[in-house]
Amino acid sequence: MKDLSASLEDYLEIICNLLESSKSVKAVSIAKRLNISRASVSEALSKLAEKDLIVYEGHKGITITEKGLIQAQRVITKHNTLTAFFEQTLGINKSIAENNACRIEHVITEEVFDRLEKFQEFCNKNSEIINEFKKGYLTNSRNE
Repeated sequence: MKDLSASLEDYLEIICNLLESSKSVKAVSIAKRLNISRASVSEALSKLAEKDLIVYEGHKGITITEKGLIQAQRVITKHNTLTAFFEQTLGINKSIAENNACRIEHVITEEVFDRLEKFQEFCNKNSEIINEFKKGYLTNSRNE
């Protein structure tokens, strides 16, 4: 996925999320969601289509290819895992956790992410340890 910019990864993530409630997505929906021009969206969609990650047929809408779906799901998994780690394990408030997850999901290496994912699984199975950590180390945190 390193051949995709953070911006293009975001587009894939948005397309995948929008496709959960619809068979096809329109560029205008993406433009509204990102609060950017339709022309900017069209340019990004063309790049994704060139990489065979989506099928972009103008007014007919956008569908995601199998290759695109795999990449989108990986970004979504990173986003969700990072958000859960920040929010549940570190006690960061939801909006700050989401914002940071969105930024980090694009730059975290696979090795670091895989370890963080395993650590989050450990935390989920050992909530008493995490609660002790929160009591002992996060009581004076500026995020609580």
